[in-house]
Amino acid sequence: MPRNIIKRWMPDPSKVRSLPGVSLLGTMMHDPNLFHMNRHSVSVAFFVGLFIAFMPVLGQIPLAALGALLFRCNLPITVGLIWVSNPLTFPFIFFATYKLGARLLQIHPRPFEFQMSWDWFATEFLMIWEPLVLGCFMAGLFFGCLGFITIQWTWRWHVIQKWKQRSKRYKARTQK
Repeated sequence: MPRNIIKRWMPDPSKVRSLPGVSLLGTMMHDPNLFHMNRHSVSVAFFVGLFIAFMPVLGQIPLAALGALLFRCNLPITVGLIWVSNPLTFPFIFFATYKLGARLLQIHPRPFEFQMSWDWFATEFLMIWEPLVLGCFMAGLFFGCLGFITIQWTWRWHVIQKWKQRSKRYKARTQK
């Protein structure tokens, strides 16, 4: 895997540990898997980050950080992946997941108009929450698994290619 490219963008672990609020986690932040770039840590980070990115909850960043701590995976990648659902993409994501949830529950999707107000959440959201949450859960599970498998296969393919290159260089040296 192109670790050097990814490591350029990774924050320094000591800087992350020194952030205010992180000290509340104590020794949990000293787990080496939280900042390692190995196949397991990165692929699980993709699963956790993409799964949480599809959840319709406030506070996705702390939730992703807790997920990284719980599953002992790469913390910066997990937190970075939740930005898949950002203010530009979440209306499309949640509309599609609502449709998916309605289809899975075998109900007709209700026409609704989103308004950013407490009144809308108190009335309209209560009518659509079940298909939305089910669709978000299923989409998060699907894309999380897809990310996990893609990283596992890509990482393995890259390692195999490196071994083949080393083998060719070794054979070229021994034949001279």
